[in-house]
Amino acid sequence: MSEWEYAQQDNDEHFARLHFFSTLKKTSSGDQVEVGIKVREYVTPRDPAMKFFARADRPFNQKSLPYEPAGWGTTLLEALTMCMREISRFPLEP
Repeated sequence: MSEWEYAQQDNDEHFARLHFFSTLKKTSSGDQVEVGIKVREYVTPRDPAMKFFARADRPFNQKSLPYEPAGWGTTLLEALTMCMREISRFPLEP
């Protein structure tokens, strides 16, 4: 257990450490837009398989059904990789 995890007083607090990443995504018009990804590392996740949860900071697929790419997993790499796959799957429309 890492030192920071001892700061959580109650399991209901869902205390988490944040990790930040960014990537560039081409829009339908050809421009590149920066997409931020925030990964939460929970001390006591609601589901043990979701210790890490990643989410993009902007909606994709805006013209039909807006969707915020996300991913989860037992490792930071697993959650981040899943989120990156979802970013690749959907169009980013300006």
